[in-house]
Amino acid sequence: MPKLDRSPMRVTAEYDTPMPMRDGTVLRGTVHRRAEGGPFPALLARSPYGEGAFRMIPVTAALEAGFAVVLQHCRGRGSSDGEFRPWRDEGDDGHDTIAWITGQPWSNGEVVMTGMSYLAGCALQAAATRPPGLKAVYAAMTPHDFHDGLKYHGGALALGSALNWGAMQAALGLMHAAEAGEDVGAAFGALLPAMTDQATALRTLPLDTIEGIPWWREWISHPERDAFWEELAETLRHDRIEVPVMHVAGWFDLFLAGTLENHRRLGGPLVVGPWSHLTAASSGTGRLDFGFAASAPAVQLEQRQLAFLMGRDTGPAVRIFVMGDDVWRDEEAWPLARAVDTPYYLRADGLLSPEPPVSAEPATFTFDPRDPVPTTGGPTLLADPTNVGPQDQRDVERRPDVLCYTTGVLGSDVEVTGPVSVTLHAETSAAATDWTAKLVDVYPDGRAMSVIDGIVRTGTPSGTYVIDLVATSQVFKAGHRIRVEISSSNFPRFDRNPGTGRPAALATEADLVVQNQRVFPDSYITLPVVPR
Repeated sequence: MPKLDRSPMRVTAEYDTPMPMRDGTVLRGTVHRRAEGGPFPALLARSPYGEGAFRMIPVTAALEAGFAVVLQHCRGRGSSDGEFRPWRDEGDDGHDTIAWITGQPWSNGEVVMTGMSYLAGCALQAAATRPPGLKAVYAAMTPHDFHDGLKYHGGALALGSALNWGAMQAALGLMHAAEAGEDVGAAFGALLPAMTDQATALRTLPLDTIEGIPWWREWISHPERDAFWEELAETLRHDRIEVPVMHVAGWFDLFLAGTLENHRRLGGPLVVGPWSHLTAASSGTGRLDFGFAASAPAVQLEQRQLAFLMGRDTGPAVRIFVMGDDVWRDEEAWPLARAVDTPYYLRADGLLSPEPPVSAEPATFTFDPRDPVPTTGGPTLLADPTNVGPQDQRDVERRPDVLCYTTGVLGSDVEVTGPVSVTLHAETSAAATDWTAKLVDVYPDGRAMSVIDGIVRTGTPSGTYVIDLVATSQVFKAGHRIRVEISSSNFPRFDRNPGTGRPAALATEADLVVQNQRVFPDSYITLPVVPR
């Protein structure tokens, strides 16, 4: 790997450079490299978003570090030929691109890959093909699986992000086709409602009547992990990835679970900040600002990325931002071995307590899918970029279909760092339902700031259900209170469960039934409490 060189340099940029794939499709990208010297190792990033996405790639710093930088458009995007099919071609195309790079006269035969979100997925999919020459991958905020944690969470469709991302990609595809001289007027007209009025589109029933997004019906007609998703999963086989990987996550990112799972399966350094997907590496998320210390420059994220890709020591194995204390902390591993899984029970009197309940009487509420609980913050990727991260939940908590369980005022700090889940003993009058849970930090002034949330979709009227809230690192300060909200919807982050047992994608307005819910007080949230 190269040595850092900050001496003045002349750089060449070769735009729309053709790179042939194995099936004859020509992909294109820009090659940046020093005008003198070489051969160079290459830093590769592949994107379906056009030139704008490459702004997150540290091109100048990589050139100073001695890399050539290759920024390639995925097939069917930017200046690349072919048809864009989400996730299907990225492994083979990444493999072939690395082969092209290592065959160039300016290449020393070594390649590293970098990116965030879809770009990081491209890198991991390429790594799974074991291309000769690939040495390392930096993967930020990306899922570990295309069904679980991407399009579905706990069995529920991630409706808001699926529609928002799908409409954007469909629009990019139409722009690409128009530039090639195709008549896209009719297709654009079909897509327009999903682009310009997502609030209405999200309430469309049945969901499979939404038009204009080529892959929409495929996504929503396979709610279970079936052969459709297994075929995609073959392109991201973790057991085939042999190069070192560095992982970066955000506590409010919708792919937090995926990034943590990638780290569990692949190892490598892990950095988790108080970031969402669209505020990646900034100092503030939602209604909270964690200060400059929370930002990427403060934690030297770019420098650590390049050090890792250069094969150098990157410091601690795990670096997490502890919210509440608002400090970075280095750890030996994730999850923390010293965290103590502590059940806090959802008692019938509304108290959230580590003391087991004495009453068996359930709490009740009525859920009407025609009036779902609105999404208020959380790990979202909605058309409204401000509806993300920590948000005040007081308006939500006033609804009769939201149960609240709250501790007394804390006499000392309580640190919760690690995986969080709710074990719910519950029943419904309907044939099927959803159960949602949210962990909330209640401030002395009454603000109820969301921390994490989750959902589970059930096909039985009663039972024990585990709601995965993924993970956090949150210090509930002395004088605050800890709260858990329980309900049956979080819309449009997730689609609505009609209650009939009919697939949600096919449900009509007539299928929506009122669901009478009962939550028993032996239900509990498991908090990984770290001794202070």
